[in-house]
Amino acid sequence: MRASNSDPLIRFPAGCRLARFKLREKRFLVEAETAEGPVRVHCNNSGSMLGLLRPGAEILISPAPNPGRNLPFTLELVRVGDCWAGVNTLVPNRLLRRAWEAGVLPEASGYDRFTGERRIGASRLDALLEGPSGNAWVEAKNVTLVEDEVAYFPDAATVRGRKHLRELSALARQGVRAACFYLIQREDARCFAPADFIDPEYAAAFRQAVRDGVEIWPYRADVSPEGIWLGARLPVHRQASGGRTRTIRSR
Repeated sequence: MRASNSDPLIRFPAGCRLARFKLREKRFLVEAETAEGPVRVHCNNSGSMLGLLRPGAEILISPAPNPGRNLPFTLELVRVGDCWAGVNTLVPNRLLRRAWEAGVLPEASGYDRFTGERRIGASRLDALLEGPSGNAWVEAKNVTLVEDEVAYFPDAATVRGRKHLRELSALARQGVRAACFYLIQREDARCFAPADFIDPEYAAAFRQAVRDGVEIWPYRADVSPEGIWLGARLPVHRQASGGRTRTIRSR
């Protein structure tokens, strides 16, 4: 858990509001109810957000940086049980950079340059780390699905996610360091696994990536209406026959 006096790596801006979720009208549009009345909220999460968007659920919405934007708020957090779930899919990449800048992500130590959104092959990966000993390519993913303390990704079938894994695998086979940073924006997770029951093709690509040498960095985020901290690194499991899990050793 975070130190009580530590500052969040990502702090929510002034003007955030608590509200109640009403419905998800379209993929990127949420209807919510605030103390001042109904409001339409932008949702940048294209996943299903399985198990989160229940009518009446408490949510945190942040004001749009551009006051003239059609949707004046963005969905940031959803209350689930005793914890908050961070659903803004821009957060993992932002937190990856800030964790590197703050020197709190051991896997990213030794690199003196961070470049975001770099094209490689047919994909654009979230980060390229460069340093005296070489380069590291990193893709960042947001994880919000947790069942029985296991965090799963993805929460919906993802062609794009499979493509990213194939690009990382190709780099790893060439001897280039490649990793996938899974930010689990819920504090009730104790381990991480690919979601075979949602996207078996992604799970197969995940296992192949591990065999090819792609590093898996699953980190739990500590989430509150104040902001987001980088929490503990979680063990990685993969689904095995009979519904059991098996640990994967990840660097």
